[in-house]
Amino acid sequence: MSRYESKTVTVEKPIDDMFNRFSDLSLFEKRIQELPDDKRAQLGDVHFSADAISIVTPQVGELKFQIVERCYPDKIVFGSPGAPINLNMSVNFAAVSESATNVTTVIDVDIPAMLRPFVGPKLQQAADKFGEMISNLSNS
Repeated sequence: MSRYESKTVTVEKPIDDMFNRFSDLSLFEKRIQELPDDKRAQLGDVHFSADAISIVTPQVGELKFQIVERCYPDKIVFGSPGAPINLNMSVNFAAVSESATNVTTVIDVDIPAMLRPFVGPKLQQAADKFGEMISNLSNS
C-alpha cells in the first residue's frame, strides 16, 4: 500500500464544525457555484452529493469517493467502490484551538511497485489539490 499525504492546512473553524461540514458533502455543491471563477477553475470538474465526491480528470476519467467511515470528530474515510484497485482517502482533523482546525488528506492505494514512479506524483498532486480544495471551500 502506498500513502500520499497532503500538506496540512489550517482552517479557522472549530473541529466540530469541520467534521459536520464533511459529513454532509451536498453543502459544498452550492459553495462551488459561489466561488470566484479563478478558485472554481482551480478545483476542476468536481461534484458533490450527500455522501460522495466525484472528480473528473482527463488522465483517469471519473473518480468517485464515497464516505465509508466517520470517526467523530477527527476523521472521515472515503472509499472508491468502482476503482479497479484498492483506493481510499481520509480527511483528518486536528484541533489547533477552539476556533481553528488542522486538516490533512491522506490517499492510500495499492499500486504495483513498478508503476509508483509514474502514478505516485499524480496521486501526491491529487492529495495536495484536495487539501487546497478543503481550505478554499471551508474558508469561503
